[in-house]
Amino acid sequence: MEHEARTGEGTPDVDCIWAVTESKAGTLTQCLGVAKELNPVPLVKTISRTRGIRKWFEPPLFRRKEQEPAVLVSCGFRSEPPVLDIKAAYGGRPLAVHLQKPRIEGYDLVFVSRHDWVPEMDARPNYHPMVGVPHQITPARLNVLRDDARTRFAGDGRRVVAVFVGGSNGAYLYDDKTHERISEAVKHLESESWRVLVSVSRRSDEETLRALLTLRSPNIDVWNRSGENPYLHYMAAADGFLIAKDSITMPCEALATGKPVYSLDLTQLPGPRLEKFEFYHRDLAENLGLTKPFGGKMEPYDYQPLNETRRIGSVIRSALKTSS
Repeated sequence: MEHEARTGEGTPDVDCIWAVTESKAGTLTQCLGVAKELNPVPLVKTISRTRGIRKWFEPPLFRRKEQEPAVLVSCGFRSEPPVLDIKAAYGGRPLAVHLQKPRIEGYDLVFVSRHDWVPEMDARPNYHPMVGVPHQITPARLNVLRDDARTRFAGDGRRVVAVFVGGSNGAYLYDDKTHERISEAVKHLESESWRVLVSVSRRSDEETLRALLTLRSPNIDVWNRSGENPYLHYMAAADGFLIAKDSITMPCEALATGKPVYSLDLTQLPGPRLEKFEFYHRDLAENLGLTKPFGGKMEPYDYQPLNETRRIGSVIRSALKTSS
């Protein structure tokens, strides 16, 4: 159902900004991450997926009498027509920003992940490449949790590694071979005196969770999906990360910390989707020097923490100054 919600706190750089997005967590967090760079209390406009007669009884996505937004941030193809309708309703004045290649024209700024970038975009000055995707993880957000997280998960001062896994996605398969590879990696890290914190994602199926729960030990904590998701506390406690290759977002979030981020191979499903994911991981590791493939060792290395969310915010600020 279409609705609006206010999030965040602080002093805004932009008086009014709308995040226009589907309710999917992945697209929502991208929009909120960027929107909060400009105003810590963005207005969220959620695109309805309701069909049939029920849709006629829902409130409209927006009303013209609302305060005019200075910026519209969107992600996901379902948000494109509504965003351009909103822009037109306010005389074309709001700066419309999209966080992936749009299917329709009309956006003022477009940010496209490097693994989705194609040569013809080079000639479009309003198109900008980005590494992975934006998100809401910041060092400040994790720092306020770190003392509590370390007390909870590493009271003895042991090094902590956070292991994040997902699910089959058309590029990688969570089969018995993948489960075995994850288990071997976790057990090896435990043998190297790491405290291992393992978290599944929304895409993880029950078979994957069952396989991970067999690994529990005094030095291996596996979230069983009961109670609050400890993902942020795992991140805050971590001295390093091991992340399965089926995720685009989780490596970007971990790279905001400056801690070592290693990628874990999975069973591959050949095809265009796999090619994009493999390009993404090669780009992070080989071209940008941000991540490393996991070969059994979790060692520190130097890199500049990734903060694409902040960079995107600065590009939007520059565009607003130019247009004013």
